[in-house]
Amino acid sequence: MIRITELRLPISHAPEALEEAILKRLNIQAQDLIRVDVFKRSYDARKNVALAFIYTVDLSVRDEEKLLKQFSNDIHVRPSPDTSYHFVVNASQVQGASFERPVVIGFGPCGIFAALVLAQMGFKPIVLERGKQVRERTQDTWGLWRKNVLNPESNVQFGEGGAGTFSDGKLYSQIKDPRFYGRKVITEFIKAGAPEEIRYVAKPHIGTFRLVGVVERMRQEIIELGGEIRFSQKVIGFDIQNDQISGVKIEGHPDLSANHVVLALGHSARDTFEALHAAGVYMEAKPFSVGFRIEHPQSLIDKARLGPHAGNELIGAADYKLVHHAKNGRAVYSFCMCPGGTVVAATSEPNRVVTNGMSQYSRSERNANAGIVVGITPEDYPGGPLAGIEFQRALESKAYELGGSSYEAPGQLVGDFLAGKTSTDFGSVIPSYKPGVHLTDLADALPAYAIEAIREAIPAFEKQIKGFSMKDVVLTGVETRTSSPLRITRGTDFQSLNIKGLYPAGEGAGYAGGILSAGVDGIKVAEAVALDYLSK
Repeated sequence: MIRITELRLPISHAPEALEEAILKRLNIQAQDLIRVDVFKRSYDARKNVALAFIYTVDLSVRDEEKLLKQFSNDIHVRPSPDTSYHFVVNASQVQGASFERPVVIGFGPCGIFAALVLAQMGFKPIVLERGKQVRERTQDTWGLWRKNVLNPESNVQFGEGGAGTFSDGKLYSQIKDPRFYGRKVITEFIKAGAPEEIRYVAKPHIGTFRLVGVVERMRQEIIELGGEIRFSQKVIGFDIQNDQISGVKIEGHPDLSANHVVLALGHSARDTFEALHAAGVYMEAKPFSVGFRIEHPQSLIDKARLGPHAGNELIGAADYKLVHHAKNGRAVYSFCMCPGGTVVAATSEPNRVVTNGMSQYSRSERNANAGIVVGITPEDYPGGPLAGIEFQRALESKAYELGGSSYEAPGQLVGDFLAGKTSTDFGSVIPSYKPGVHLTDLADALPAYAIEAIREAIPAFEKQIKGFSMKDVVLTGVETRTSSPLRITRGTDFQSLNIKGLYPAGEGAGYAGGILSAGVDGIKVAEAVALDYLSK
């Protein structure tokens, strides 16, 4: 096949215009064009140019070799890469073999794809998920948002689908992906009911409620292939013999024998991290970020980012990505930007407050929100691999106190935050966080260096987005779960550095950040497990 890049069309073009542009670009006749697949579609919405879609397309044509030779000097006409997924092990190689079933701990994006690919290769994995099935979990999550009641084992962080279920469902990442594992992730989501457009739009997203059905169908496929999903089974310990994993301990259940265990824990499984550390599994502290959620009217972001194109339904709600290097040496950046979304309560521990962002597929809520976070390093929280957890907990407990000790989040208007005074009344921006926002002074919610850096960054961001530092804009605290505060270090074989058969994976192990990269890492780890089985 042939790939054409940078094919530009007016955003309101007729359906047949794409094929016409291809024929013109290659100077061929309609009968020479056999098939067209859109690989990617982005848009150019710069204020001084005509609004346009930019396409990358893959084509099947007659006389392909001749055309490629003809356009050999054209960097925008090249052979299409092979983006299909190729299993490292076929189910036929596994059928009839005797082996102990692999165990996957955690059923977020990483655990789902690790289990799915293992099942597709014939390994019939056992999944242990401490939380509940996604619909039950949704009810528990709403219990915190609506009734101030937290279930520590079933919430935004824990349960089927992982933390990614209550997010924007964003499926884009900056990871290097030469083998197109991300394409496998996208394909499986579509097969499970996600919209077809996520295959080609530049910044695909599914949205929270759509993810619920997608996750359920992926679970069903794993079961149909012989896998097993065990909910409400919390792993509390590990059996290790001669530097080899031999089993896991489950709260309220018999120990489970296993010599291949995938740790797809997510970034908030703090008690499991502690159990791994107690068992002697090698891990190390790593950098992460802390900050606040910021909410603007979505219309303000649309106007600032899209200018005269704001409100165009073909583009949808605008997003942004910002970074500022403060004078004190700290990097401040926007994190998990959710257009037309809401700020949500994301704690998993009692008497603590954590914020996150979420959007539905439509991205039609009145506010835009994003984390405005400051990078920190293990030098900021010395004390070993678990010290970052205690750093997070201290901030979350302080946020609970500042919010009135009721799971309301502490908040402050940007104008007051920059002026260093307590907020007393909301202005034109009404915060979306539930159970509610308690106005206060956020100066004590983060370390002084973080407050200093954010106060410097917000006016700097104003230069890029007019209205960003508007005085009525609301900051809500605290954002602490940006990524795992530690890394369960692994070797090139994807196994723990010092415990054979233990496969750290995904966000919790420090090897991913977001749904797509976590899914990709789950696939890579599943392949490593499969190859290790066959090498015995």
